[in-house]
Amino acid sequence: MTRPFTLDRTNRKLMGVCAGISASTGADATLVRLAAVLSLFLIGPVAIFLYVIAGLFAPDAA
Repeated sequence: MTRPFTLDRTNRKLMGVCAGISASTGADATLVRLAAVLSLFLIGPVAIFLYVIAGLFAPDAA
């Protein structure tokens, strides 16, 4: 990991969760977003619930 997980509000599409994961792991943001969409199709409502929880409770990048 390059830094702790925080929401990335500058590169966000919805809530900044995928951009934050991308920044904290060093992975490409597009790949993280594709993985999020794939998880939506595989586990459905659980993925949406986890995304919203992360978007509401994760700290913003300073």
